[in-house]
Amino acid sequence: MTPEEAVQQLNTVLAHAWMVRTFLKHADEIQDDEELLDVPRTVFDYVRAVEPAWQRGDLKEYLHRIKGKLPKLRRAAELFAAEHHRVSDHTNFQMAAASLTGCVRRIEEILAAVAAIP
Repeated sequence: MTPEEAVQQLNTVLAHAWMVRTFLKHADEIQDDEELLDVPRTVFDYVRAVEPAWQRGDLKEYLHRIKGKLPKLRRAAELFAAEHHRVSDHTNFQMAAASLTGCVRRIEEILAAVAAIP
């Protein structure tokens, strides 16, 4: 996979993560839970961290940033998957947890397949 193809695919995955973030940001159930509120904040930070490189067309920097910040996103996804039941076990929360976990997994797959990550 070329860096260009990887970045295109990664942007699609980030769009999915952003929708999970939007759901969580507006979910009344987590508004009093500082630990879970960190999940949408982490997604926000992750997506925005690559935005300047995307706008400049700097694929090397984009891939560097998305790879470097992935452990924090992975931890947030793991936390949400393990802890969302404390505030709600509704299908919306189950699917959001599955979606965010899937986003992390797909980012890992894309990064593993891209040629020449710095």
